[in-house]
Amino acid sequence: MDKEQPTTSANASQAKDQDHNPLLDSPMRGPTLSTSTSSFEALAHAHDPNLSKLATKMFQKTEEYITHELNAPLEDYKLLEEMNKATIAKYKDMRQIAENLNVSTNELCGKFQQLAPLMQQIDEISDAVDKLEAAAYKLDAYSIALENRVKCVLQRKSNQHVG
Repeated sequence: MDKEQPTTSANASQAKDQDHNPLLDSPMRGPTLSTSTSSFEALAHAHDPNLSKLATKMFQKTEEYITHELNAPLEDYKLLEEMNKATIAKYKDMRQIAENLNVSTNELCGKFQQLAPLMQQIDEISDAVDKLEAAAYKLDAYSIALENRVKCVLQRKSNQHVG
């Protein structure tokens, strides 16, 4: 069975010592109410100046580090934004070129359609010229053959007159 002990100032003092956490004590002032465990206390009168200087330097370096860490992604986003702007400009240029090519292609298609009947006439004339050339070769061959016959007949007549 538990025996209840009367509350006395001695018991309260023992309970207070059991709840005491040495990590919450300030090295210069003893126990504090804050939960801060920093050994750097700017307002302490009896502090080590070298420790204070090093702590200030550490906080400055930490600030610089955090600032750079936060600025690095910002710079990346700025670079990405500039790349996106350049890409948008390139795509606008490519779109304009494609539109110009489309217009040129449509113009050429229209011109080709206008020239198609003339090209067909040229093809027909070329076929007619080819046929005419073939007929001319035949006529030339026939005329050579006819000339040779006439010469043959004339030679025979001249041989008959002579003999």
